[in-house]
Amino acid sequence: MSVENPFENSRKQLAKCAAILELDENVHEMLRHPMRELRVAIPVRMDDGSTKVFEGFRIQYNDARGPTKGGIRFHPEEDIDTVRALAAWMTWKCAVVDIPLGGGKGGVVCNPKEMSETEIERLSRQYISSISHIVGPRMDIPAPDVYTNPKIMGWMMDEYSKICGMNQPGIVTGKPITVGGSLGRGDATARGGLYTIREAAQKLGIDLSKSRIAIQGYGNAGYYAAKLAKEMFGSKIVAISDSRGGAMNMDGIDPEIARQHKMDTGSVANIPNTVPVSNEDLLELDVEVLIPAALEHVITEKNAYKVQAKIVAELANGPTTPAADEILHERGIHIIPDFLCNAGGVTVSYFEMVQNFYMYHWSELRVHTRLDRKMKDAYNAVYDAAEKYDIDMRTAAYVVAIERVVTAMKDRGWI
Repeated sequence: MSVENPFENSRKQLAKCAAILELDENVHEMLRHPMRELRVAIPVRMDDGSTKVFEGFRIQYNDARGPTKGGIRFHPEEDIDTVRALAAWMTWKCAVVDIPLGGGKGGVVCNPKEMSETEIERLSRQYISSISHIVGPRMDIPAPDVYTNPKIMGWMMDEYSKICGMNQPGIVTGKPITVGGSLGRGDATARGGLYTIREAAQKLGIDLSKSRIAIQGYGNAGYYAAKLAKEMFGSKIVAISDSRGGAMNMDGIDPEIARQHKMDTGSVANIPNTVPVSNEDLLELDVEVLIPAALEHVITEKNAYKVQAKIVAELANGPTTPAADEILHERGIHIIPDFLCNAGGVTVSYFEMVQNFYMYHWSELRVHTRLDRKMKDAYNAVYDAAEKYDIDMRTAAYVVAIERVVTAMKDRGWI
């Protein structure tokens, strides 16, 4: 069975939107290619005294709207086409929420689960040193992604500052608060998604205070989605799951009890006063809102006909296949596409950059208020585009984003 190339998939979506926008072929061709790519060999002294060479990447896809922005992934199966696709999607994600940034992405082929903390630190410092000539607070700003975290960002910020001979907190986002991180970053992805769910519910006439929500995935995004849905809207969380199983109670599950149970047992399965539910069955429950917050390609042409939710809010990246997308759209199920729904993270990362430039910390309330405004405006721009062109929400999100990037390219005289 062949594996789809993620970069080619991103190009297919671009081609679909280019046709809707009637883009000049030369403009379309420019958008099909990353503007810069860097591959580096990273020698790292391991704890046993040997030296291992790791392969790393940094892709800067398009900087027409501003410095590029995107995470760094440490993963054993990382490859350049995945990083290219992610850099393209970051370009569209920054544009759809209308922040003045382009898209980038980085990665290192490694397995951090098999490395000590000191080895990971040496790798992190060597990686940022290897790419230091193409990154910077006004050039390209990395952030945490798969198997990287605030501690790693702190090491990278420190190493880059040593290279520059001065403190440079703005070189990365997602840092610890003590060295320039932003309040409100921890739940930003879920909170941004909840703001879009609120806007969708208003459009569809759904009362979230009386709604049932099922969440697939109970990591950071899934937990905060459950917690915030209950706190902000009074919604009932009726089912949650993780890689080891799921739990269901149609009278509601307490997000904090679920979190503690997972910390104690390693899974949300078998929470007291719940019945088991599989990841597959959870997707087909009779709920108002379904939040895939874990894996990609979980809603496919095989189960899309069984999805009963009125809103599918994609906190995960790529949980719905293109074929399933069409089925859900035909059935009138409202999808909030991933790079709109989960854009709260990069939006608060942008807020962190602004605070670093000012050397000033915003209050958490200020972060939340500004995130709310950004996500509300972004959702409504996408909804309006879907109505204008009579297209699905995912295509509309691409149309809004690509149109903004193309406008910036024109205004700069590139095309």
